[in-house]
Amino acid sequence: MSSDIEDIQAHLRFLEEVEMAIRAANQEIIHQHISEVCHKDFHRLAVVVAKRRALYLAEVMKLEEQGQTHDREILRSLREDYEEALEGFEALQRCIERGYVKLAD
Repeated sequence: MSSDIEDIQAHLRFLEEVEMAIRAANQEIIHQHISEVCHKDFHRLAVVVAKRRALYLAEVMKLEEQGQTHDREILRSLREDYEEALEGFEALQRCIERGYVKLAD
């Protein structure tokens, strides 16, 4: 029984050390590219995502009007552009939540 508890504790210590190493690596490497983030930066990125979402949705709304003649490549491109922007926004949000980037005053 004691061996099982020791194994569990060793695994937990290992996972904690891995998490600390991941955090340190992310802080160091991300900081080389993004020194800090302020409210203005985050808001600006949110606006970019909203604009791309709006362009995509406006094109979706044209589907009914244009029927089968609608250019699917345009729709796909707008969707991918929106999704990439959204994923970037969410990645930055996770970086902030995890303390990978410094916050400006």
